[in-house]
Amino acid sequence: MNSLTDWLAHLEGLHPKGQAGIELGLERVSRVKDALGQTPIGPLVVVGGTNGKGSTCAYLEAIIDRAGYRVGCYTSPHLLAYNERVRVNGRPVEDGALCAAFARVEAARRSAGDVPLTYFEFGTLAAWEVFAAAGVEAVILEVGLGGRLDAVNAYDPDLAIVTTVALDHTDWLGPDREAIGFEKAGIFRRGRPALCADPQPPQSLLDHAAACGSDLRLIGRDFGFSRDSENRLQWRWWCRSGDRLVKRSLAYPGLRGPTQLYNAAVALAALDALGERLPVSMQAIRTGLIETELPGRFQVVPGKPAIVLDVGHNPQAVKVLADNLSSMGFFDQTHAVVGMLADKDIAGALAPLKGKVDFWYAATLAGPRGTTGESLAAIIEAQGLGGSVQCHASPAAALQAARGRAGESDRILAFGSFYTVAGALEALAERR
Repeated sequence: MNSLTDWLAHLEGLHPKGQAGIELGLERVSRVKDALGQTPIGPLVVVGGTNGKGSTCAYLEAIIDRAGYRVGCYTSPHLLAYNERVRVNGRPVEDGALCAAFARVEAARRSAGDVPLTYFEFGTLAAWEVFAAAGVEAVILEVGLGGRLDAVNAYDPDLAIVTTVALDHTDWLGPDREAIGFEKAGIFRRGRPALCADPQPPQSLLDHAAACGSDLRLIGRDFGFSRDSENRLQWRWWCRSGDRLVKRSLAYPGLRGPTQLYNAAVALAALDALGERLPVSMQAIRTGLIETELPGRFQVVPGKPAIVLDVGHNPQAVKVLADNLSSMGFFDQTHAVVGMLADKDIAGALAPLKGKVDFWYAATLAGPRGTTGESLAAIIEAQGLGGSVQCHASPAAALQAARGRAGESDRILAFGSFYTVAGALEALAERR
């Protein structure tokens, strides 16, 4: 295999469902990890949760980078290019580094008995190879699905974060927050900091943290934030650090929306917990927070009409999106480009936008998990969400139609899946 495209095709071919293949469990990835002889690169932070994982990883990555360390960050999925998943100091790694890592994983996979790795498992092992070769001083790994049986959990974190616990991937993680909380708490480790930014964590998460002996730190009890009533440009973060109560006044982070303060707060609490091994200055914190960027997280594209891109795809995330839209100011009309995967709670995810959309552009997502535009349109109409609905063959086509209809004083929203935002970004790039 001579190119990254060849390697990605090979990864997809290892599982009957290709990139969409999900097969939870640590036995396969652990066997190949051992065959590779991978050793700790520390400190290691593992970030799980239903929503907010990507933002929390981005804050950690930006601050650690601004503090002068070499930091590796592995996230998923990507929007436009696979390289986005594996970054060193915020920059996607080159094709050559990924291909070399894939070759080492493939050799180890074969030597271990042709272990049938999934796309995500293969990529996780390769990311670690990239980071080791790059000589990083800190690693951030984002959980792909759940936590307890996710490939990332084959690595032993020095600190684990669960951002939120909400209903998503119920076919894999269980039918309610208690079942899902238990799965997500599986990344906690005995005697090591375990942070949770959900203001109402399920009892299963609390119980598992106690049973495994982790050092559980909760938002509202051990760390937290408040909005500065005297200065609308600042917020206040606090954290109990040993016998001290640390307080900081900070400028609002670069990522938009009130919910980002939960993600920023837990990232800062994590850095405080790692302070002896990975000290960071206040200047690095201030600069890192302000300069954090993450495509597709309430991303507002400059120009008229306003275009908002958001990967939100479950009820909790779309509720946050709806609240953020309400705080944007006045627009004559709202045009919503939506594409979703069939294994999501589509009706529940769309409900927060009831009465807030004037024109819907329902886009078909390709692939075995994709939903057709016609199916989305039927749900929108059956739920009485309001607005007129039209169907399109792809997110790119839907966005083009929305741009053709929207006036300068309108706004366009593209949301529902990483695939939807990726299609919108491609359409915008072609337009430019």
